[in-house]
Amino acid sequence: MNKEIKKSIYPWQHFLKACAFTVVALLISTPISADETCQSPYMAKITGQEDFVYVWTLGIEGLGDEQDKLVTVDVNPKSKTYGKVINSLSVGGRNEAHHSGFTDDRKFLWAGGLDTNKIFIFDVHTNPNKPTLIKTITDFVAKSGGVVGPHTTYALPGRMMITALSNNKDHGGRTALVEYTNEGEYITTHWTPTDSNLNGAIKTGKYADGYGYDVRVLPRRNAMFTSSFTGWSNYMMDFGKMLADPEAMKHFGNTVVYWNLHTRQPKKIFDVPGAPLEIRCAWDPKHDYCFTTTALTSKIWLIYQDKEHQWQSKEVADIADPSKIPLPVDISIQSDDNLLWVNTFMDGMTRAYDISDPFKPKQIFEQKIGAQVNMVSSSWDGKRLYYTSSLLANWDKKGKDNEQFLKLYHWDGKKLSEQFSIDFIKEKLGRAHQMRFGAYSLYANKATSVKKLALNK
Repeated sequence: MNKEIKKSIYPWQHFLKACAFTVVALLISTPISADETCQSPYMAKITGQEDFVYVWTLGIEGLGDEQDKLVTVDVNPKSKTYGKVINSLSVGGRNEAHHSGFTDDRKFLWAGGLDTNKIFIFDVHTNPNKPTLIKTITDFVAKSGGVVGPHTTYALPGRMMITALSNNKDHGGRTALVEYTNEGEYITTHWTPTDSNLNGAIKTGKYADGYGYDVRVLPRRNAMFTSSFTGWSNYMMDFGKMLADPEAMKHFGNTVVYWNLHTRQPKKIFDVPGAPLEIRCAWDPKHDYCFTTTALTSKIWLIYQDKEHQWQSKEVADIADPSKIPLPVDISIQSDDNLLWVNTFMDGMTRAYDISDPFKPKQIFEQKIGAQVNMVSSSWDGKRLYYTSSLLANWDKKGKDNEQFLKLYHWDGKKLSEQFSIDFIKEKLGRAHQMRFGAYSLYANKATSVKKLALNK
């Protein structure tokens, strides 16, 4: 059998593992975890209160050591260091630190740099309050066949699926999905379909742009979805300069692609105009839909399975006043599928939408978090919401509006109450971007054996 074909086939043991994790993650009727609701359904879950938040942070020239770093914050209210930074691990240089994700066993955290294309792999299970950097992937572009800008690092059984934003030929938005083993070994590349190469996919609208951004899966429907953003030439450009450049503004993604999860075959390409970013899928096993929001057009879109079990896309709500381009960024769905949190970068607001009817989201709450806000992570019970501030180094606001923070709020169903705020500028840490939860309880059983990742020499 051809080696590449053999690599791309789901191993039988991985399929069994997928089934087991799906049952655990999706068929429990009463939420008992305290985990982020954006995580992979294959992933081990935190039970009880999270102990830490790991913040993937961009270095700032002239501030502290100027390096990108993984910052660990104590978030257990019973701890003496609650709400404090307890560890900071610098990785060398500024790489445009952006997104991170755990392996399915949650023992390793993968974090990417959009500019240098490096992927940093941290051991977060040996000593959860003090992660260690055990491997740095430096040949991502060469191994993947020219893919640039590793973005989402998403757990599949025994593997990491990495979305990317660009390519090394023209630094535009044409890109691919790239698969690695949990041990950090390259497997294969899946290029996003374009007009010139649909790769068997059905084009349902005007666009087949080949752009990429986020990825999420619904294992019970053998479905994988990817969204689209923009290439290196835009995301590394000054934000004001880009907005004033008509040619640059033409180069944003307008698509969501539906893939066969097991074969990685693209099936349908949907028009979702205006740069659809994060994808969040429903958790209830009877809910066959996902949400995304468009950065440039300020819309909530629903990707859903109709009565004939065909996947469709539909614009279902506006976000704030789209004419003012509030720039929707991160979103978080609650585990009961009744609430969707949407952050808008330009006005620093977070908004809650009642999505009990996914076809008719209704805004029920809004609050200003800061001069700018980007990421939001909700606990599984919906009672805690964490916020960070940075979008991209060259897109963050200037001067006094360049607030860089991690904030925790409690949500009682009616209002948000701030619990603590950490000023990342004052602490000389940098630009706070993305958060991931950690807990001692995940690794209580020290007898569990995991294959060690090899150190880069």
